[in-house]
Amino acid sequence: MQELVQHVEHVYSSAQQKSAAASSPIVASWRRCMTMHRLAPEEKRAPLRLTEQEFRAALDYSSRLIADSVEELDRLFTTVGKAGCCLLLTDRNGIALERRGSRGDDADFSSLGLWTGSVWTEASMGTNGIGTAIADERAVTIYRDQHFLAANIALSCTTAPIRDHLGQLAAALDISTCRDDVNEMTISILAQAVRDSAQRIEINLFRSAFPGARFLMVPTSSPSAPALIAVDRDDLVLGATRAARIALKLDDRKIAAGIPASDALREERSPASGDLDEAERAALRRALSRSNGNVSQAAIALGMSRATLHRKMKKLNMH
Repeated sequence: MQELVQHVEHVYSSAQQKSAAASSPIVASWRRCMTMHRLAPEEKRAPLRLTEQEFRAALDYSSRLIADSVEELDRLFTTVGKAGCCLLLTDRNGIALERRGSRGDDADFSSLGLWTGSVWTEASMGTNGIGTAIADERAVTIYRDQHFLAANIALSCTTAPIRDHLGQLAAALDISTCRDDVNEMTISILAQAVRDSAQRIEINLFRSAFPGARFLMVPTSSPSAPALIAVDRDDLVLGATRAARIALKLDDRKIAAGIPASDALREERSPASGDLDEAERAALRRALSRSNGNVSQAAIALGMSRATLHRKMKKLNMH
């Protein structure tokens, strides 16, 4: 009881100091909870719950997200499930769409509201892993008494945001535990695991958005997020992950205009007059590769005579 009282007093005193909020993301979240969402740390509240109809609508809307996440959720749960952890996949509004947990821990997590159909935003539950990750659009760990509500200080959670093919926030992946023996080192290991899984889901979403495209990895100075571009058969960029957009200075307008991948990647290029020759050389090399160097078969595949293919190869210095 005394611990709860001390937590409440600490939240109030910290959140009222603008300097503390400016220097601490956690205190900044506490301040949002008090000033924007009109919450009080001593409140005993459960997260908002959707009706069955509302939840089904949320599932339908996020069907692609769920389909591209299920395998990764199962894989992650085999790693952390026996450690008394609960996994939640939420949409961008903090609605818990998918959950993984051991039956022996279900009662504890259910009482805390860590269940499908619950809404884990800051407005609903104060500072928490999911809500604060969504609000700040970054990976966060909320360790015990970093939660806003005193009722949640036995809980530790670590959450990573997931972005869609346009680089916009689409979801959040969370690992939570209420074990007494969890420590900050354990949480840091779980934090890395959840970030890695969120990245793999993000890649799945990106690939699903551009079926049939080629995918190129963009070199970046930071490996913390997947940097990929999707390219069509004409070498035009169809899409880019957020990390790739930042690295290549791409936006929706440039992508819609049809920027060549070689331009986006700032690759060394031949003079414009040689573009057609380069394209023809590439086409001939592909045909020869597919035919294992057999000129006759390559010519048939290209719809030209063997003599014509030889002339083109000579012109392009391919002999």
